[in-house]
Amino acid sequence: MSDNKLLPLRIKIDAIDAQILDLLNQRARVAEEVGHVKAETNAPVFRPEREAQVLRGVAERNPGPLLSDDIQLIFREIMSACRALERRVVVAFLGPVGTFSEQAVYKQFGHAIQPLPCVSIDEVFRATEAGTADFGVVPIENSSEGAINRTLDLLLQTSLAISGELAIPVQHSLMSKSGNMEGVSRICAHSQALAQCQAWLNQHFPHVERHAVASNAEAARMASGDYTVAAIASEIAGHQYNLGIVSAHIQDDPHNRTRFAVIGRLRTTPSGKDQTSIVLATPNKAGAVYNLLAPLEKHGVSMTRFESRPARTGNWEYYFYVDVEGHVMDAKVEAAMAELNDKAAFFKVLGSYPCTV
Repeated sequence: MSDNKLLPLRIKIDAIDAQILDLLNQRARVAEEVGHVKAETNAPVFRPEREAQVLRGVAERNPGPLLSDDIQLIFREIMSACRALERRVVVAFLGPVGTFSEQAVYKQFGHAIQPLPCVSIDEVFRATEAGTADFGVVPIENSSEGAINRTLDLLLQTSLAISGELAIPVQHSLMSKSGNMEGVSRICAHSQALAQCQAWLNQHFPHVERHAVASNAEAARMASGDYTVAAIASEIAGHQYNLGIVSAHIQDDPHNRTRFAVIGRLRTTPSGKDQTSIVLATPNKAGAVYNLLAPLEKHGVSMTRFESRPARTGNWEYYFYVDVEGHVMDAKVEAAMAELNDKAAFFKVLGSYPCTV
């Protein structure tokens, strides 16, 4: 009886799937035409502001029952596959395979890309600056541990611009080759992950040595070949290296998230909902920072993030990393940036990009 009821529904689904397939290929053919036009003008394959507009649009028009987040995920992959008909974008990230940085890459670009794992954040910048990669994805801030200082330092020096941002939940698991802690003498992870799980480790394995390595995925790789090593990493990394889970979700903050920046030579145009990141410095005197930021209030520009970083050289003592609402091409943001540039001892626009976090 159930088969009699299911059969007409399955026939209906098959017919709808055929329509979807036809429409997907229609879209792909138009995307190929777009690629030909871009080739004539040497325009970039990936335009983050355009893709952000598409994703916002489908979410706003979505009547359900599918969730808007799921709809956006589907459309991200559709755009990624269509983009790959022009050329697969090369994206550098902190490797090896299985890092949270790799997850961020696929969340931003979809899976139809050429991933380029790098041994360090410095190497992500170098590969992107050299043109080996079209874009790089680097961690910039963690909700538990704060700013990723090496990324901030490199953003200060690079000629690259931020062209996108995203945040992903960070869920750590303790894993080993055997799936238990028998014989384990070291727990390895990135220093940030060790810090994010410190209270849990103090409670459960206070006497096991902790060793910081280049990435959590590197810790997983080490554990895959050594029964004396346990790794803190994502479950994806655990599957990649055939590890057993000792304990899942061991991060001290259940809402732990890491924010990532997309870096590249591309400077985006306005998408309709954007954010601009800047870095500036001022001489160390009373009221200097307040006076320096006064142009933001004057021109009605909202500040969404303010981070200080000690300066290593120069006549000032701190760099200030600031995020504001709007694109640098917006009139009020442009006016505020011009005044900031005049007032600051050091001023640099790190990039304007679609706001998604």
